[in-house]
Amino acid sequence: MRYFTSPYNFIQPDVRRVKIYDTTLRDGEQTPGVKFSKEQKVAIARKLDELGVHSIEAGFPVISQYDEDAVRAVASSRLGAQVICLCRSKQKDIDAALRADVDGVIVFLSVSDLHLKYKLHTDLQSSVKMASEAIEYAKAHGLFVQLSAEDATRTSLENLFALFKAAEERKADRLGIADTTGCIRPEGMKYLVERVRKNFSTELSVHCHDDFGLAVANSLAAYEAGIDAISVTVNGLGERCGNAALEEVVMALYALYGVDLGFKTEVIQELSDMVSRFSGVPIPINKAIVGSNAFRHESGIHVAAVIKCPFTYESYEPQIVGQTRRLTFGRHSGTEGVREKLKACNFEISENELAEVIKTLKHLPVDSKPIDNGELCDFVSRVLREKGFRK
Repeated sequence: MRYFTSPYNFIQPDVRRVKIYDTTLRDGEQTPGVKFSKEQKVAIARKLDELGVHSIEAGFPVISQYDEDAVRAVASSRLGAQVICLCRSKQKDIDAALRADVDGVIVFLSVSDLHLKYKLHTDLQSSVKMASEAIEYAKAHGLFVQLSAEDATRTSLENLFALFKAAEERKADRLGIADTTGCIRPEGMKYLVERVRKNFSTELSVHCHDDFGLAVANSLAAYEAGIDAISVTVNGLGERCGNAALEEVVMALYALYGVDLGFKTEVIQELSDMVSRFSGVPIPINKAIVGSNAFRHESGIHVAAVIKCPFTYESYEPQIVGQTRRLTFGRHSGTEGVREKLKACNFEISENELAEVIKTLKHLPVDSKPIDNGELCDFVSRVLREKGFRK
């Protein structure tokens, strides 16, 4: 057994495979203060490819010559994953993508009333025409084309359908729903995806931001509603509050929905650490899946139970994501947990000795560093010598 989750989880009978496309190298790099070198982009892309992601959004090549060169470096790395990049609805953006030799492009444009008025200073018809021309140009040059509706979750269905209808008529390969400000609720996302799904046969994707901490929940809601592809970033990097975290989406699909994408999930921790190191953005210790505390236990009741059966306080084995289980001992430790750990290490101890060890743990200074799993036996031996129980 590799995972043990709630029997109340609703596993759809028709569990569907879904495509995962990673945008760490583009939207992740738009995190203020983050800039990846070409070499770092290639290294991250190779690790993403090793994991098994289906597509890698390598950047926004029209921004500068450096960005174009970096995208080209990823595209020329002979990856198994599809390499795509971001483009505005402009010919010069697509030309930059062609020079970078990518497999496809994500053409983005907003048709929300808010963006039409304050950002684009144009009308719906003009925006749809721009998008249509960009799709036709990209398709004519042999590119995979995703048309993404920026700010889709604040766009009327009338406007959104007008854009998607034009894209579908021009043979776009995928239609994208972007929750640009992370403002939709999961129930709203399900409704939106279901409405789009009923009206369009083209493959659909979702790109969620985390402004309300709902990016992963919204991505999973989109999956339940029939989405075909989900956009993610490693560690949830991205503008403002970031995007849906790759590690959380992948593991939720695997363990909570029963969707095995065939990914080599054992490299998730290594990938997470690499992106954190290259970006300079630390991983919170309590971060789901990849945080240093994700499989770390100190509470006495927890430790005692975990030693007997890890699934008492874990839903899946840490090795699945390249993590390791860590037991720590300190002021929160209990008699049973310490006894079980010492027993597992073949460390014989009397009840009187154990009581003295527990008393010492309970009186450790508040600022003491927790005693890790492998340090417990040395700690106990030292306490017993200091208290005169042993020589």
